[in-house]
Amino acid sequence: MARHISISEARNQLTRLPEELEKTHETVAITRNGEPKLAVMSWDLYQSMVETMDIMSDPELVAQIRKGIADIEAGRVIPWEEARKELGL
Repeated sequence: MARHISISEARNQLTRLPEELEKTHETVAITRNGEPKLAVMSWDLYQSMVETMDIMSDPELVAQIRKGIADIEAGRVIPWEEARKELGL
């Protein structure tokens, strides 16, 4: 859950927020009249969310991920050393 702060509080904390959010990986909701209007987060968290949305919007990739999870759950795996040999690593 995002911490809520008013626009005036955000203005006062603007120079401290980037460092704080990089450490905590929180999202802060900026409110006007008590209603959330903006979300502020670290750049790393933003990029991670965008990447996740990109992955989840690709039906083929999601199907591959689901198949991989099902394979693992069913025990259809090979040892790392065997995979390395097959891949020539």
